[in-house]
Formats: sequence, C-alpha cells, structure tokens
Amino acid sequence: MRLDTVTTTAPQLPIEVDSETGIWTTDALPMLYVPRHFFINNHVAVEEALGAEKYAEILYHAGYKSAWHWCEKEAEIHGLQGVDVFEHYMKRLSQRGWGLFITEEIDLENGTASVRLEHSAFVYQMGKVDRKIEYMFTGWFAGAMDQILAAGGSSLRTQAEQVQSGAESGCDVGRFKVAPTS
Repeated sequence: MRLDTVTTTAPQLPIEVDSETGIWTTDALPMLYVPRHFFINNHVAVEEALGAEKYAEILYHAGYKSAWHWCEKEAEIHGLQGVDVFEHYMKRLSQRGWGLFITEEIDLENGTASVRLEHSAFVYQMGKVDRKIEYMFTGWFAGAMDQILAAGGSSLRTQAEQVQSGAESGCDVGRFKVAPTS
C-alpha cells in the first residue's frame, strides 16, 4: 500500500459567504463554487456543439471584457498599477484553482507578455488530448494587459494566443503570448 503525503492550505484569497443568501464573494465579486468536472464537462459540451474555433472566439471576447473589468476594480480597491495589476491577476487566477499562472515576461512599453501555466485544471480533467485546450484564458490575458495599458495612458492594444498546452504530447505546461495587435 502506497501512502502519499499531501500538503494542504486554507484558501489564500478572501471568501465570504452570506449567511442569509448563501452567496459567496471574493474581492467583492459574487462567486460560484462548483466541482471542476462540472465546469469542464459543460465547457466540452459547448465546444462540441459549436466547434472549438467558434467557442474560442466567443470566450475570447467575453473573457477580455471580464478581465478588463476585474483589473480595473482590483487596481482601484488595492491601489495597484502597471505590472502589479497583472501579477495580482495571475495570483488570483492561480488561487482560484484554474492552474498555476507564472508571468515569465511582461513589457508594458511594448505590450508583450509571456505566461506559463502549470497544473492546468483542463489538463487534469481532460488529460493528454494532443491539442491546445486552455484557449479560454487568452482573452483574459489580453483584457488584463489592455486595461493596464489604458490606465497608464497608452493607446496600444494587444491580443493573446495559446502557443502550447500541457495536453499536447511532449509538453508539460501551457504557454501563452501577449503581443500588440497589428
């Protein structure tokens, strides 16, 4: 019999539950707490119905808008600006169970960033399916970057793409690039 040692910790982000309504909030935003398999099974069902390309396009725009809003509000609440906003966003995404997001490079002047994703919830649920499956995050990275750029007075806008997935053969992590739109 094999005994694995697992180290656990309490959530590292503020979670409040309204005792009358049962509504969860984190960072003053209402949250839903659902099992990973529930979310990803729904994600896969929509992808199968619409096709991955169309679904990715829809998620990109929705995620972009949501990330912009979140970064704007969090920057205001916590007095953050510039790279600190992006790092706070990566930290919160990591703390919410999507995976571990590591900013490998960020250059606000040029509108570029590289993000590595370890321990992807999608890969844990779906396994090695030999394709890029975390495309849902691309709009998040561009939306965050563009909000930060706009708040700093820049008119530069970006786009993001997934360039590697831990679900692909020979890959252990996901990788994303943010670059200026042409």
